[in-house]
Amino acid sequence: MPSLRLTGGIALIVASAAGCGAVSSDTEAPLHSEPTMVDYVAPTAVRGLDVRTVSRRDPGKPEVHAAYPSVADAPRLTEELRRTVTAQLDLFDRSVREDRKGTAGQSPRAEFNVDWQLTAASEEVLGVRLRTGESAGGGWTETRTTVWYDRVDKRAVDSAGLLRDRAALTELARLARRSLLSRGAAANPQAVTPDPKIFDSIAFNMHGDLVVEFDDSQVGPGFLGRVAVAVPAGTAGPMLSPTGLRAQRAVVEEAGRRATAPPPSSLEEPNADRPKATSSRGGDVDCAKAKCVALTYDDGPGTGTAGVLDALAAQGARATFFCVGSSAVARPDLLRRMTAEGHLVAGHTWSHRDLSAMSRNMITDQLVRGRDAVAQAAGQVPTLVRPPYGRVGDQITAAARELGMPVVRWSVDTGDLGDNAPADVAARAVAGATRGAIILMHDTGGSAAEATAEVLRRLKAEGYTFVTVPELYGSQGMRPGAVYDSAESGERARTLDKQTML
Repeated sequence: MPSLRLTGGIALIVASAAGCGAVSSDTEAPLHSEPTMVDYVAPTAVRGLDVRTVSRRDPGKPEVHAAYPSVADAPRLTEELRRTVTAQLDLFDRSVREDRKGTAGQSPRAEFNVDWQLTAASEEVLGVRLRTGESAGGGWTETRTTVWYDRVDKRAVDSAGLLRDRAALTELARLARRSLLSRGAAANPQAVTPDPKIFDSIAFNMHGDLVVEFDDSQVGPGFLGRVAVAVPAGTAGPMLSPTGLRAQRAVVEEAGRRATAPPPSSLEEPNADRPKATSSRGGDVDCAKAKCVALTYDDGPGTGTAGVLDALAAQGARATFFCVGSSAVARPDLLRRMTAEGHLVAGHTWSHRDLSAMSRNMITDQLVRGRDAVAQAAGQVPTLVRPPYGRVGDQITAAARELGMPVVRWSVDTGDLGDNAPADVAARAVAGATRGAIILMHDTGGSAAEATAEVLRRLKAEGYTFVTVPELYGSQGMRPGAVYDSAESGERARTLDKQTML
């Protein structure tokens, strides 16, 4: 197993907590500094890993973007992750429907978002942490669920499955309550009971200490944010099941390998001779003369991306891929294939959250993290960005301007998320296409390749040439912070850009 680790980690326990969250154990085992910090394994360390995405953008329904990994040799893990995400989404949908009953006027916008990271990866065990964010218009809350797969026993377990038995769960609850007592009046230790649903996100830090995360508002008011406690490795060991011991060993051994591994090479800067915001084969089409359209793909890379690339290659067509950073780090091979085959790789934020509902700092964080993840995966820094759901505003365009990134939306929505029958997708593409159009598609679904082939066939018959987004604008170029819907939106882009500067 390659020794790869993502830099950074989970934030520490809430700043208002007293001390650093150490549990006063009966065994005097010391906790290390920053005990609730968990490092993550790079997804490229797992052979056969791909990304599955659930997306929804229907009027009147909550907007959905949920991603989770699938692993070829761990189908039971993939199924458990699918079941977990589906159950959470169903519960959220029901909650939103109940909240909206009897309300008059326009309902608040609701959003459901899931991203993921690997808490461990070895020949014996895999750990996947799902971070679920929900908003029904009244604030953002997060829950955390960590699912484990025992490769020895070939079974998926929830976090409570890391513990030996009910007695171990009861003891862990006691230790967690003791830790929370030191946090002051804000935390509520009595909310912690030996219920597996409360202990649904357990992992280990680099020293083998057991880390328990609680959901927002689960053990205290929501303003506390993430609350976590840590149990020293020596105390936790006797409480662990065979799967838990394998998980603990995997994390500690990986930390040891990482400590002795040479530092990773830094990302190379883009080729200085290559114009910014062009494909690797840009400049050979004059869209002032040719009948150009730009096919664009959102939300990937995913299970449909390779097939989409095959379809584009078969027709000699180029496209622009707006990639989600948290998925890009899992499939750098696909992003590098995009650039090698002449496509443009662009940013679609880190986790596909609605930027219009965020503060300026949060917007910048989403843009920067997404840009850096895509750059690391593709080997080329992206210079365009598409905000999730196409939503823009002054804060978003101002942040994009500071980062030197034009903002791209679309003029034609093929509707391939709601109805992905290839013939129907192609019909909508052809009906909406005009010279200079930017066409929205997605490369995450199983029918994406077939739909792409049909769109290419029908638009090619209409005389269209397929280029990347910047090629639509030719020598006039694209300006950071300006919003572009199509090649005909230049004046509108300049107007929006001016407004955001006021």
